Amino acid sequence: GNRRLYREKFARVVPMLREVMDVDVPDGAFYLWLAVGDDEAFTRGLFGQQHVTVLPGRYLARETESGNPGLGRIRISLVASIDDCDEAARRIAEFVRESRR
Repeated sequence: GNRRLYREKFARVVPMLREVMDVDVPDGAFYLWLAVGDDEAFTRGLFGQQHVTVLPGRYLARETESGNPGLGRIRISLVASIDDCDEAARRIAEFVRESRR
């Protein structure tokens, strides 16, 4: 079912992303939240260079007294097909590698 499919997506995507960044796998979620520094700049650069769309975390949370909990993170949704998730993870990892050069 759906849970098996998401487990498989996480199993394929997370190792690729862990090669280039810290990745937390949430319990029972369909998303990955990744710390990227400037979430808006990362989102723009990723789309511009790799044609992958993610959401800046600051857009998904509200300002609180201690700041915006999504600031500096991106949300990656794993609702696409396994192959599409796999390809997107490969492109994200490539983007991160290129941005470090």
